[in-house]
Amino acid sequence: MSLAHRGVLFLDELPEFSRRALEVLRQPLEDGVVTIARARASFSFPARFLLVAAMNPCPCGWYGDPERTCTCSPHQIRHYRSKISGPLLDRFDLLVEVPRLLPEELARAPEGEPSEKIAARVAAARARMQARQGKPNGLLGPKELSKVAALTPGAESLLLAAAKKLLLTGRAYDRVLRVSRTIADLAGSERVEEAHVAEALTYRDAGFYLEL
Repeated sequence: MSLAHRGVLFLDELPEFSRRALEVLRQPLEDGVVTIARARASFSFPARFLLVAAMNPCPCGWYGDPERTCTCSPHQIRHYRSKISGPLLDRFDLLVEVPRLLPEELARAPEGEPSEKIAARVAAARARMQARQGKPNGLLGPKELSKVAALTPGAESLLLAAAKKLLLTGRAYDRVLRVSRTIADLAGSERVEEAHVAEALTYRDAGFYLEL
């Protein structure tokens, strides 16, 4: 975690790590510091990193696929997913299911935006954050976030309704609000509007999240 400080820590096949190892990630994701305690001393290391993780929906990888049959038992799927606790999932800003694309879909896939155009939009959003609060949205505390993430009435109603329907914890609610504020910044909007909240909610896959 400390080696990934100010960088990206990518964990592929997330459930293949032990649950104990994964739970160690929780506090550094909140504080940006990892502490190792021993009998005679404790040491703290900087660990503010972007955590990216990937996993299959089940051990065989075919659960939910429209054309292939999953060979895992319900117990195997529950055991596989139980490696990832709810509190750890709450610390992810984005939870997105990526279905398998069919060959014809791959052949018809349109070209995406050029990296230069995306980089310019991100740089403009970061400059907007810096001018408004002096740091990125990801480093805002809950009280700071509530001050800068001014919701329109429609956006507030949508977020409250979604929080009840998806049974969002306080931390998950905070994550959705933070992502909504960032989406608004990317769009050049001063206020967080209903469309920004709606987009942020699509990045928190409700079906997968509630199954765990």
